[in-house]
Amino acid sequence: MAIHMGMITIDCADPRGLAEFWTAALGTTVAQDYAGEFLVLAPPEGGLPLGLQRVPEPRAGKNRVHVDFGGDDRAAEVKRLVELGAKEVAEHDVPGLAWTVLTDPEGNEFCVSGGEH
Repeated sequence: MAIHMGMITIDCADPRGLAEFWTAALGTTVAQDYAGEFLVLAPPEGGLPLGLQRVPEPRAGKNRVHVDFGGDDRAAEVKRLVELGAKEVAEHDVPGLAWTVLTDPEGNEFCVSGGEH
């Protein structure tokens, strides 16, 4: 017997506010809203549902787990995400792989890889 991945959840101060960013970023909608305390976004094509969970404490330090996204045109996706409210943090390049580290509007880190610089 083995477990399977069912959803990715992000802790945040304002789930409904953060849902505006993530629904636009992923091209999806809010599927479930539990009184604004926990929202579940419908899974984007080929992905998992994304949960947004209200927590009382602010994010402190670097995320120990983060979500990695891919795209055909990394530069265009990074530009689009920044226009939606993300902040670009860093770019990394190792043989065979390049990615950009960003934060969502509440400072949660995620990466976008793929395509040319």
